[in-house]
Amino acid sequence: MTTAPVLLRLRASMPALRRHGRLLVLLLLLIGAYGAAAQGGGVAPRRRRQVVDVGVILDTKTWVGNISWTFMELALDDFYADDSHARFRTRLKLHLRDTGPGVVDAASAGVDLLQNVRVQAIVGPQTSTQAKFLAELGNKSTVPIISFSADCPSRSGLTPYFIRTAWNDSSQAEAIASLVQKYNWREVVPVYEDDDDTNIKFIPDLVDALKQVDTRVSYRCKIHPSATEDDMKTAISNLKQNWTSVFVVRMSHALAQKFFQLAKDEGMMAQGFVWITAYGLTDIFDVVGSPALDVMQGVLGVKPHVQDTVELQNFRQRWRKKYRLENPGTSLSEPTVSGLYAYDTIWALALAAEKAGFVNSDFRPSLTKNVSTDFDRIDTSKAAEKLRGALLKVLFFGISGKFHIKDMQLVSSNYTIINVVGQERREVGFWTPGSGISGSPKMKSDLNTIVWPGYNETAPTAPRGWLFPTNKNLTIGMPVKPGFEEFVRFENGKATGFCVDVFEAVVKELSYDVPRHYEQFGDGEGSSNGTYDELVYEVYLKRYDAVVGDITILANRSSYVDFTLPYTESGVRMLVPVQDRRQKTAWTFLRPLTADLWLGTGAFFIFTGFVVWSIEHRINQDFRGSPASQIGSVFYFSFSTLVFAHREQILNNLSRIAIVVWLFVVLIVQQSYTASLSSILTVEQLQPTVTNLEEVVRNGGNVGYLNDSFLPGLLKRLKIDESKMIAFDSPVEYDEALSSGKVAVIVDEIPYLKVFLSKYCQKYTMVGPTYKFDGFGYAFPRGSPLTPDISRGILKFASDDRMVKMQKDLYGETSCPDKDDSQTSSSLTLHSFKGLFIISGASSVLALILHAAITIYNNRHEFNSDNSQSPWRRWPAILSKLFHGDDSPSNTPDKDEAAAENVGSAVETPLSIRIPSHIVEHLSDTDTGSPPEGEGTPGRELSVQDTEPLSFAYMHSEREQNRAASLSRSGSSIRRRQISME
Repeated sequence: MTTAPVLLRLRASMPALRRHGRLLVLLLLLIGAYGAAAQGGGVAPRRRRQVVDVGVILDTKTWVGNISWTFMELALDDFYADDSHARFRTRLKLHLRDTGPGVVDAASAGVDLLQNVRVQAIVGPQTSTQAKFLAELGNKSTVPIISFSADCPSRSGLTPYFIRTAWNDSSQAEAIASLVQKYNWREVVPVYEDDDDTNIKFIPDLVDALKQVDTRVSYRCKIHPSATEDDMKTAISNLKQNWTSVFVVRMSHALAQKFFQLAKDEGMMAQGFVWITAYGLTDIFDVVGSPALDVMQGVLGVKPHVQDTVELQNFRQRWRKKYRLENPGTSLSEPTVSGLYAYDTIWALALAAEKAGFVNSDFRPSLTKNVSTDFDRIDTSKAAEKLRGALLKVLFFGISGKFHIKDMQLVSSNYTIINVVGQERREVGFWTPGSGISGSPKMKSDLNTIVWPGYNETAPTAPRGWLFPTNKNLTIGMPVKPGFEEFVRFENGKATGFCVDVFEAVVKELSYDVPRHYEQFGDGEGSSNGTYDELVYEVYLKRYDAVVGDITILANRSSYVDFTLPYTESGVRMLVPVQDRRQKTAWTFLRPLTADLWLGTGAFFIFTGFVVWSIEHRINQDFRGSPASQIGSVFYFSFSTLVFAHREQILNNLSRIAIVVWLFVVLIVQQSYTASLSSILTVEQLQPTVTNLEEVVRNGGNVGYLNDSFLPGLLKRLKIDESKMIAFDSPVEYDEALSSGKVAVIVDEIPYLKVFLSKYCQKYTMVGPTYKFDGFGYAFPRGSPLTPDISRGILKFASDDRMVKMQKDLYGETSCPDKDDSQTSSSLTLHSFKGLFIISGASSVLALILHAAITIYNNRHEFNSDNSQSPWRRWPAILSKLFHGDDSPSNTPDKDEAAAENVGSAVETPLSIRIPSHIVEHLSDTDTGSPPEGEGTPGRELSVQDTEPLSFAYMHSEREQNRAASLSRSGSSIRRRQISME
């Protein structure tokens, strides 16, 4: 009861105590803040950062895991030590789970990080198999799984929550393919570790990239991770037995070092070999050091190009100090590319965390009920999904280069090509997506000098990409050819014949030795073991390394083997008998000229004669007389020019020109006729009996062909009935069948027909079209490196005189000409002489026109002398008179004009005395026909007594005056006749 008042007093004083307590607390807070400020020198307190938990799954017992963890720690320290990041509200916290290489350990670590730590991202599954499982884990929890070292997981099997912060291996495959294309290597053998991890996608990408540059991958060498030394020796021995000497290697460092050591012991690091290491194995030189460099001299490597910036140089110094302090005795002196990716990955996550903003871990419970495993109890996180979205948008330049995520992986860029020389790794070139292989990453240039395995720096000759297999002889198959042994035969254990001789000549010209021996594809008794198709297929089955013989290059055969270029003439033709089809008759002399040429020539004979008669008629007595006489003269003169026997004197120059041109035409026609007739009667006697297969089909004849050949298929395509086809084995059988009429034609390849005609040239010939085939070639396995070398050798040998000599030995010294159907007709046509006839006709017509024009011009006063009649009635009479007039001083006078002509003759005589014009007119009017007896004598006497010769001018003037007088008399006579008629 005594305590009740006390309690009542305390209850009453509680409000006051509360007020004083609050004041006391506030005072204490102020004192603490002042003390902290005084202790910090007046600097405001730093705000506490929010932690973003990130899980890391690595196997630190491996060099990749060990190095990567060191890079991550450095990245975390460097990022938050940067002044530009001092005000960041977030800070990454890395939770390392050191697991083994197994998938179960990695999965267990992932579940632990998600359930117990509630991380918002997981970094570092080292292998592709681990990445596959963790990707599913990330997809379930919406937590991004980020890998910088999983080499090439298949994108099709991963989820949107798997992000790869390393370059795509497909671009690396393209870089290797470009290097292969640079040196024209046609076949590559991948050598890789069969662990279903690092090469799960790289090898298919490599094969596709090589296919784009026309390079084959016919063999793959897989080395199991647990392979023993004997297993590796067996694999290397198989590589030595292969022709290819270009290898692309992709395997782990420990396995690669053992493999290259054994390859060196087996002599495969010598001249002629090419070794290219893919990225990942390229880091072996940094990790292992001298032991790897010693066994990999001349090896080429491909790795992502990292620009050597100032930041990278500073980082390299700090990394060496830290890594060597934590790992004493290490041989690693340079940071690896995968370690640089790990460094930039942490920077990218730190930037993404700040960009996303801090979100408390908000894992929501799984919706699955009655769960029985930890995997089923995994929650989802919206904060982690937000962090993933921010990471995909991060863009910055890290120490490895540009960091930019596209298609859930780091965008690829340039690659560096290194060459191991001594204890150095030289940069010899670069690969860029746009420019391909080059000596500089910024411009197109040649690669730097590469030292290949087995070579020295003074003679850096690039290997040709293949080597002849060690201790191997080529087994060459030969067909059995009893009918045409000129091409291939086997005598006394030795292969001979045209095909073998050409092959031997080409092989001897190669720059390397090719051990070889020949085997017959027969039973040893002259019979073949199969068809030519079966022989070629033996190469595909690898029972023969090559086939040498008369093997025709065909499409179906090239599906199984590779053929060289053909070394014989190509094509298929017909062989037919020849016979004399020209029957000599009484009318054979007409055959040299066709009917149109005969008619044309005759027409021009008559036309030319008419032109000459028209021009010469007025002045040449030889072309005057009765109509019958004149017609005969025209025909006789025309056809006498054919043998150049014309005797008529030609007086006019125009007719002379026409005759000269015509005689030239006659000469050409005559010589051509003589040559053609001689050819018909002597040379062109043998002609083919058949000119095409259609004629054989119509006549129902049989067709022969060479046994064991592809010709039946060709004949069937040409619609030849199979019952009409007969096979033969030898030239003798060809001759017997054609001579007896058993077959109408033989269809065979041109080389066989030429050999046949070298013996039977006079009886047969090749006719018809040439059916195109590629001729004979040598067969090799698909992809054999000998094929292009032998083909180049054939091209070189074909232009040599030795090939010409071999062909002469095969076909004979003299060639048998074709007696084609185009040569069976030797008749000359009018078209062949069309130009000559045009020239002759034009000359004759022009001469006739000029003659008419000159005659009319010289007698133009006749048209104007009498205007009483109309021109249409007057001109024909005048033209008729002019045409039939006589201008010749030497013509013989007619009876009714004898006196006038004699007087005219006396007047026109150069040595006569000029007679007055009135005497001439009087004489012209007389009708007696002869002058008085005494009138002519004085003129003659005066002419005799006048011994002084007259001048040319005087004679010319006298002649002109006499012509004018004669024309005047003619006009007067015409007028008198007209008056008398009226």
